Amino acid sequence: MNSTINSKLELLGQYIEILKGYQDYSIDDIAQDHTLRGAVERYLEVSLECMIDIGEMIISRQSLKKPESYKEILIILGDNGILPLNFSRKISPAADFRGELLHMYADIDMEKVYLSLQNHPDYLEKFARYINLYLERRD
Repeated sequence: MNSTINSKLELLGQYIEILKGYQDYSIDDIAQDHTLRGAVERYLEVSLECMIDIGEMIISRQSLKKPESYKEILIILGDNGILPLNFSRKISPAADFRGELLHMYADIDMEKVYLSLQNHPDYLEKFARYINLYLERRD
């Protein structure tokens, strides 16, 4: 199981670096370039998906409460000390945003995409660090 989580963490790290490469673009640059916007939205989506997948794997492995939503996955990780509680509450809305990226297509708020691009890579890096600490404690 650790190898599966580690490979997801590695993939997440790659996505974070790609997203960081887009952070210097302005909101107007992203809004006006459909290819750039599509890339930013897609990498946000798959990076958030990695975070959710990792959370699901840990919840399953630990036989924790079954989440009723993607957002609850992150909350359960906080409730069980896998993530700091305040951090899990702070990032849990990102799971809902992933759903918007996946299902809303043209209706996605560009300002929300831009703010996510500026903030989520840092949150995702913290998430990965916390998961690595959790895995080290488990070994």
